Amino acid sequence: MPGKEFDTLPNIYLVGPMGAGKTTVGRHLADLLGREFLDSDHEIEKKTGATIPWIFEKEGEQGFRSRESVVIDHLTLKQQLVIATGGGAVTQAVNREFLRQRGIVVYLYTPVELQLQRTYRDKNRPLIQVENPEQKLRDLLKVRDPLYREVAHYIIETNQGAARDLAVSILQLIVSKALN
Repeated sequence: MPGKEFDTLPNIYLVGPMGAGKTTVGRHLADLLGREFLDSDHEIEKKTGATIPWIFEKEGEQGFRSRESVVIDHLTLKQQLVIATGGGAVTQAVNREFLRQRGIVVYLYTPVELQLQRTYRDKNRPLIQVENPEQKLRDLLKVRDPLYREVAHYIIETNQGAARDLAVSILQLIVSKALN
């Protein structure tokens, strides 16, 4: 059972591309910390009563990004959370600012090949419902990787172990830096 030793740590935000494991790693990290876990995409769906693909279809990506910024602003004002963001959250400067200033940001770097393995059957990801999903993932990473790196306090490669092991590594890294 996690003790009070983690209470002083700020919120932890996980960023990275789709298929990085932000939700899975985030749940483990929250469990280790004794904190609530939230996924910004799930919170958008709860708030709107609509799926992300539906929002993309009806409002376009910019409509979705506007909704996402409102949710990220709201969530990052709360305390004692672990939050997984959507893969494109970093494309909005305001989101990068909220994340960077209001907590610790961990970039889960994931090679395109691994993203493809983890997402190829997922119909809930509108940006890869295209003829060549691998090329789309490469294009997205090319644009977003510098943004993930800009906002991140820490970068963790996700092809190095199970989700729970990654969560333990992240916690050890954050705690070791907090003690120095």
